[in-house]
Parts: sequence; C-alpha cells; structure tokens
Amino acid sequence: MSAVLKEKPELAPMREHDLAELMPIESALYTHPWTRGNFADSLRAGYECRTYRLHGELIGYFVLMAAAGEAHLLNLSVAEPHQRRGYGTALLNEATALARALDAKNVFLEVRPSNRAAQELYSRYGFRKIAVRRDYYPARGGREDALVFSLAL
Repeated sequence: MSAVLKEKPELAPMREHDLAELMPIESALYTHPWTRGNFADSLRAGYECRTYRLHGELIGYFVLMAAAGEAHLLNLSVAEPHQRRGYGTALLNEATALARALDAKNVFLEVRPSNRAAQELYSRYGFRKIAVRRDYYPARGGREDALVFSLAL
C-alpha cells in the first residue's frame, strides 16, 4: 500500500537534539503524550527511531522496536497540520519496510479505542485487531483499554 504524495518527506534517524522540536507535536496530539524521557530512553535502548521532515520541518516520527522476528510499533505520529494528506500511510510504509529489513515477520501495535482515525489508518493498511489490553492507557478519569493490532509482513 502506498500513499501518493506531491512532495516526499525525508526520513532520518531520530537524534536527541530532535526531541525539543518533537515534544510540542507529541503534546498537541495526545492527552497523555510520551515524555521526553520516553523518547530519550527509546534512543538509548537502540530502538529504531525516525523523524520525517518536509523542507526541514518535522511533520512526523515513529519509534519501532524489533527483536526475535517481530516488531512493535510503539509510536507513530503526524503533526496535526499535515494529517489526512497521505503522510501517515507513507510513514507507516517506512516503518513496515524497516521492520521487514530487520527480519520481522509481524508488526504489532496498540491503539486507543477512542482514536478512530488511527484505527482506520491501520485497518486500511491491513492491520487486524487481535486482542484487547484492559486498562492499558492512562485516561481522563481513569484508564482506557488498548486495541492490539497485528500485520503479517
């Protein structure tokens, strides 16, 4: 599956200095965003962290953990002004291509039931819901389940 983009952003390894630019995007997108420490820990752990830039502007990013023939997409985000333009699909293409290159046979991810747009993106891409993790995410007034999705590569 591929998005038809008028301009192709540049994918690059995420670096510690990218976090200052990344954090406002993360905070604007989520009620319970990843912290700077979450991203820094992912970088230190050697996870596959990538930025996505259009004319130098950070428009998206992902964090992928790959091991033992599987990959787990921990975070994939596109800045709100750039959503619904094909960048989410294109970034997902990059993440799954990287997972394949790392010999993963499946990609897993969790998504909030309240995040319908993400669920639609992943379903259109071919991910299938395989499980529910009860009370996985912090939420206003308590906890929210996670829907677990999987894609065979």
